[in-house]
Amino acid sequence: MNAMNTQAKCAYQDKDRMMDALSSQKFLSGVYNESLNEAYHTPVKNCLSNLLDDVHRTQEELFALMNERGWYPVEDA
Repeated sequence: MNAMNTQAKCAYQDKDRMMDALSSQKFLSGVYNESLNEAYHTPVKNCLSNLLDDVHRTQEELFALMNERGWYPVEDA
């Protein structure tokens, strides 16, 4: 097998990148949420809350982009 065929088989496609980014945002959401639950000081809680909001917005944007491309289909409720 030549290098070109190997590279083509191992290529990281846009869908893979976006799925990885979405998975990372989901992980961060859990980490920030748990940290927020355990935080005591108001400035720390506010910072974590802002970070969690940012992660949720990014996660929603990534999901919408993936859904538009048919990479993350969902059934209507």
